[in-house]
Amino acid sequence: MDHRPSRLVGRREVLAALCAGALPRWSPAAEQSKPLRGIFPIAQTPFTETGKLDVDDLRKQVEFLHRCGVHGIVWPQLASEWSTLTEGERMEGAEALVATGKKLRPAVVIGVQSPEPGGAAKYARHASRLGADALIALPPPNQSDPKVLLEYYREIGRSSDLPLFAQAVGNMSVDLLLEMSRAIPTLRYVKDEAGEPLMRMGPLREKSNGELKIFTGGHGKTLIDEMSRGSSGSMPAASFADLYASVWDLWQAGKRREAMELFGQTLLFVTEVQVYGIESLKYILYLRGVFKTYGVRRNPGPGGAPGPALLAAGGLESRARLDEAARNVLKEMVEFARPHFRA
Repeated sequence: MDHRPSRLVGRREVLAALCAGALPRWSPAAEQSKPLRGIFPIAQTPFTETGKLDVDDLRKQVEFLHRCGVHGIVWPQLASEWSTLTEGERMEGAEALVATGKKLRPAVVIGVQSPEPGGAAKYARHASRLGADALIALPPPNQSDPKVLLEYYREIGRSSDLPLFAQAVGNMSVDLLLEMSRAIPTLRYVKDEAGEPLMRMGPLREKSNGELKIFTGGHGKTLIDEMSRGSSGSMPAASFADLYASVWDLWQAGKRREAMELFGQTLLFVTEVQVYGIESLKYILYLRGVFKTYGVRRNPGPGGAPGPALLAAGGLESRARLDEAARNVLKEMVEFARPHFRA
């Protein structure tokens, strides 16, 4: 028996909207002016069965996300297991990501965070040489001193003229972000995950006279509310990013009821992956034919060296183990949502 709600938006409706001009189009001529607005999923980091960075699958993920209709791609951030990556892996991954994305629609945003300003500046210069479209940086780990944070982001801004996203976490206040934006000409974007982003969006925009563009994260679970408040975008998971992109495009086209109906499909996945963590996100990409494996790495050891990849379901450090029952549920969800996938 087919239990899918009859009013949910499927491929046919999305294609019709595209033909009617409701969904944004992209052409290579627009490559040099890719807008920083919309759905910018955080790309996962694929590993081989021996625990090495799988550059081929990273490229494949970029192509997949392009087919999903996303507006940008971000790597490597928290969901990318960035803290387990070596400097060489981050450089190699960024090179593959930017090179693959150059002739595709989505803007490419490279994460440059590091425990020290000098390291972040090095990654920023590298991303600029590659031709990335923008940079993003988390604050240094375990650092909350506003003066230290300001200087950290200022150093990144000095190192590149690319647009800069500050990923706000912990106790990074509205006032601090406003001060940073005044001191750093390239810092015009915030991915806000500090405090309650819905309540901070208005003050950040109003007190910056609209110069700060606000993105959010948190699996985009309040995406409808965020769009109604005028957000500039969201950085959710990559695994079912086509659902987010369709919701965004429908909403921007004034099709609010259709957007809300389709968002129910998205929330089905959100509630599940919040329980099982990064491995479940990778497992969905595995089910969708993007990744060959879905292992994750443990937290970095002494000196920041990455631990071995954790293959299949064993040893995942998350809220719950991705056991056979969980994998079976995710399979059912993927099949249920397949008519609404773009890729």
